[in-house]
Amino acid sequence: QVQLVESGGGLVQPGGSLRLSCAASGRISSIDAMNWHRRAPGKERELVASISSGGNTNYADSVKGRFNISFANAGKTVYLQMNSLESEDTAVYYCHAQIRSDWLGPKYDYWGQGAQVTVSS
Repeated sequence: QVQLVESGGGLVQPGGSLRLSCAASGRISSIDAMNWHRRAPGKERELVASISSGGNTNYADSVKGRFNISFANAGKTVYLQMNSLESEDTAVYYCHAQIRSDWLGPKYDYWGQGAQVTVSS
């Protein structure tokens, strides 16, 4: 059983910073990529940032230069450092990973439980 557990959400003032963490545990052979998505009230889910197993990163235009994705713990933990937060960043943030439990076996999608980020004065 694979689990993704998120932490680090909360309330922050505009211009402030938060760091989200997502830790993968369970039967893991390899992780192809780890991503952060968000869903704001009344909006579609949006891919915010992604990082491949090789460390290549991609960001949504709306967060470039403000957010940074990184990983640690042999790629089993992913962080999203969010700086210069704006009210438009208010959303539930979800960690997502494509994980293989067996060498050369199929990869499956796993999701974290979600972390509320609220940017407000």
